[in-house]
Amino acid sequence: MDDRGAGTPAPAAYTGVEELPEKLAADGTTIVVGDPAAATTVRLYEDPRCPVVEEFEATGAPALREMTLRREANTEYTLASFRDDRVGGDGSKRAVNALRAALDAGKFTEYHAVMFENMAENELAGGYTTASLLELADQVEGLRSETFDSAVATMKYKDFVTVSQRTYEAAGGDDPRGPGTPTVAINGTEVKGDQYGWLFEKESFALLLNSARN
Repeated sequence: MDDRGAGTPAPAAYTGVEELPEKLAADGTTIVVGDPAAATTVRLYEDPRCPVVEEFEATGAPALREMTLRREANTEYTLASFRDDRVGGDGSKRAVNALRAALDAGKFTEYHAVMFENMAENELAGGYTTASLLELADQVEGLRSETFDSAVATMKYKDFVTVSQRTYEAAGGDDPRGPGTPTVAINGTEVKGDQYGWLFEKESFALLLNSARN
């Protein structure tokens, strides 16, 4: 049975990430993935060039993906691009633009996963470029198209990139640099202090996520 109503059968889990609903929220910057009726909402602040985000995506984040597939959680992404100012280039901005284009194609989740799986290699080569982003898109079935390729090449969503970065900065409160990446909030409560390290261990992060449901 399901928490949504007494005696209501729980809906079936998604069989794969390609089935996950994805949409741009009404605020114009938040990308929402998963069942909107899920009991747990996780807000993630991520920069595509951040090595700590890469570590999180490889360690703790799989627990969140599993809960999302089971309809127990959904994820709200705010994408930052501050790393360009720190390490040079415009790779974060190009990556955020490409992720926004992937959302239009219904492939955000799959492309997001591929991007972080290949982040270190791209950073060694100087950061994401149009060519590398299109090459990564080849790994996501059905993503490449004239529309997607053009959006990546022309920075179609540069305004989204700018506003999303401002949203990230505003989340830092008194710190105009933003909250840092990854920042994770579970049902509105930011994970910090001793529990921050739990983000980088799958079983520990799963414990945090499940405790928020109880």
